[in-house]
Amino acid sequence: MATPLRELDGHQDTPTTLADSTVILVDYQNTYTRGVMELEGWSEALDAAAALLERARREGAKVVHVQHDGGEGSPYDIRADIGRIHARVAPLEGEPVVVKSAPNGFVGTDLGDRVDAAGNADVIVVGFMTHMCVTFTSEGAFLRGNRVTVVADACATRALPSAAGDVTAAGLHRAALATIGDAYAQVVPNADALR
Repeated sequence: MATPLRELDGHQDTPTTLADSTVILVDYQNTYTRGVMELEGWSEALDAAAALLERARREGAKVVHVQHDGGEGSPYDIRADIGRIHARVAPLEGEPVVVKSAPNGFVGTDLGDRVDAAGNADVIVVGFMTHMCVTFTSEGAFLRGNRVTVVADACATRALPSAAGDVTAAGLHRAALATIGDAYAQVVPNADALR
């Protein structure tokens, strides 16, 4: 196996402490649980996210929810049930919701300001879809100087066609996590790896 770029660049991958992190939950929207955008493994990933969120709240971590808005009538219409954050990880009163329109949750939003206001250099990113908004939000956090951890089992994606051959959801999920882990973040299998 090749040595990850993070290791070559001298990044230390020690488990982050949940209480000293800001947890960013990306796009846990109803659209990914049914219909044209339904993800493989979404229910198990949502269970893992809900358990992580409960633990984060209990341990005093800062929590920020991110929600994609694709506009009226789209699969990401936040004014309709399809675009709402799933009830199993719905924000509590006082937990901010950042609405985005790009895969990177930091682009054109106040997510960076909210992360800075929380006062934590460490962020934990989880969400839907692994290969898209989880990847690019992790990249965004890394590029702005945060130390990023991604929890693998709290993420999911879908199968896609490719000019090089169709890609299964499981294959795309693993490839996205490998990309994230190569350059942007420490990837842990589950929340048990967090201190």
